[in-house]
Amino acid sequence: MFTRMKTIAIVTGGNSSEFDISVKSARTVERALKNRYEVYLVMIKNLDWFWENPSGQVFKIDKNNFTVQLHDRMVRFDAVFIAIHGNPGENGLLQGYLEMTETPYTGCNTYTSALTFNKNACKSFLRNFSVKMPHSVIINRLDIPDPAKIAEEIGFPMFIKPNESGSSFGISKVERLDEIIPAIEKAFSEGYQVLAEEFMNGTEVACGVVRTSDKNIVLPVTEIVSKNDFFDFEAKYDPSKAEEITPARLPGHVIAAIQEASSDIAGYLDCKGLVRVDFIVVNEDPVFIEVNTIPGLTEESIVPKQMQVYGIEPGELYSMLIEDSIKERG
Repeated sequence: MFTRMKTIAIVTGGNSSEFDISVKSARTVERALKNRYEVYLVMIKNLDWFWENPSGQVFKIDKNNFTVQLHDRMVRFDAVFIAIHGNPGENGLLQGYLEMTETPYTGCNTYTSALTFNKNACKSFLRNFSVKMPHSVIINRLDIPDPAKIAEEIGFPMFIKPNESGSSFGISKVERLDEIIPAIEKAFSEGYQVLAEEFMNGTEVACGVVRTSDKNIVLPVTEIVSKNDFFDFEAKYDPSKAEEITPARLPGHVIAAIQEASSDIAGYLDCKGLVRVDFIVVNEDPVFIEVNTIPGLTEESIVPKQMQVYGIEPGELYSMLIEDSIKERG
């Protein structure tokens, strides 16, 4: 009996500084799924949404119902695998659109995506659960920042970062008063709010969590040793600039605490699909930094390395996420 291969759109690109990384992640996912599904890599570039066939012909997506009209047929997608880091794939906008078109999609829902993408809002929410995190202050674009007041409240060194951004774009490590304003201006290039955050002196770690309707898988912990001043964009995607060690070289009870905290935080936030939770370990205690609801999936990225150590093939895991999205949102 013939079984129709499901049609999947891997949506990538986006409207942020993470465009190129998003496309790289999507290409990696496409390779993992090409023998399991009929895969279309759908590109978003501002208002242009399209699929390009192997011959270079471009077919526009009908945004009224998220379909694409080819020469001989209309393609309706059984599900969407979201591979956009940043806007609009990680902040809830794409999720809301897909819900309106009744298209199943992988990952967190609209609310959780919007909440976790806003670092300050996410931290405020998690304080209700006594999650340990660095002290921070929020700076709005219309504010007139007082460097002395910020320094008094946060102390040196500090991180100044966009409140809504990923891949460490726009982030600065600040050690002097005269560096605060330039760092704030740099962070504002990525968004309308900036976070000044206490520096935590410890070991940087990350832990992937998979949450479906019937599974909760906590992946091995990765220890990050950056050769730069901190784990910036260059260190994240240039293997020569950072060492990512999986499993982390930490005592068993510390690893267990990180994994438990990762699972708990993903649960508090009602995360779905594949997420990555980042911490700084200070005196064997994990301090929460942020959660990434669309983690990098390139060959250089952290989570695929954790999958390898755990013993699950990327194609198997991505298929699990797709099938769960169809089951829960179809």
